[in-house]
Amino acid sequence: MTTEKNNLKFALYSSRAVVIMTIITWGFGMMAVPPAGPFCPGDCMEYPFSDLLDYYPRDYYWMYLAIFQVFAYILYMISNYFIAREEKKIFGFSSVAFSIITAVILLTAYFVQFSVVPVSMMKGETEGIALLTQYNGNGIFIALEDLAYITMSISFLFLAFVFPRGTRLERAIRIILLTAFPLVVLAFAIYTIKYGMERSYRFEVAAITVNWLVTISTGILLSIYFGKRLKALNQD
Repeated sequence: MTTEKNNLKFALYSSRAVVIMTIITWGFGMMAVPPAGPFCPGDCMEYPFSDLLDYYPRDYYWMYLAIFQVFAYILYMISNYFIAREEKKIFGFSSVAFSIITAVILLTAYFVQFSVVPVSMMKGETEGIALLTQYNGNGIFIALEDLAYITMSISFLFLAFVFPRGTRLERAIRIILLTAFPLVVLAFAIYTIKYGMERSYRFEVAAITVNWLVTISTGILLSIYFGKRLKALNQD
């Protein structure tokens, strides 16, 4: 009983944490309007992105927050594994495995971006920076984010099967989690067909939007779900 209660409390707090961190990170991310690429509003940077320091540190704040958002996401996924029924734990474990893949990719991408790119430009060490910078739609940073948000959607796909179709709340959580992967695949297919290898960061923006909306909405619903389970447990 104590173990179950502790697991539910941890799941409740991690759900709230991931919602709060995702909303805050998204808010700061919206402030970083891309000064290059297809969504650039004007006065855009071009290769080799030599003016990127003009946008430092404004365009990097969200990445610091995203580090903690990824930590919250990992705890959120792990907590759902521990509240899963025994016959559903294979799905929970699979979701954790893909969330760890996601976290490793994103943490590497973000930490390298704000720890390497600006200081290298400040010191005039510009060789290879164009390939690393977030402003290069065909660069390493965008490619890593593309991959990470595909694997995040797969983690949500497996997590969906942890929840039964019993109550309306459980069905809602399951349905929302199931939408992430097909929507991300659809976005990838559409942008690839339309732009080929020149997707730039169009798919990245779409994939982040889908995954973060799923994170926020399911995090809120799961907070309610875990709260109800805790209340029922306390009444027994």
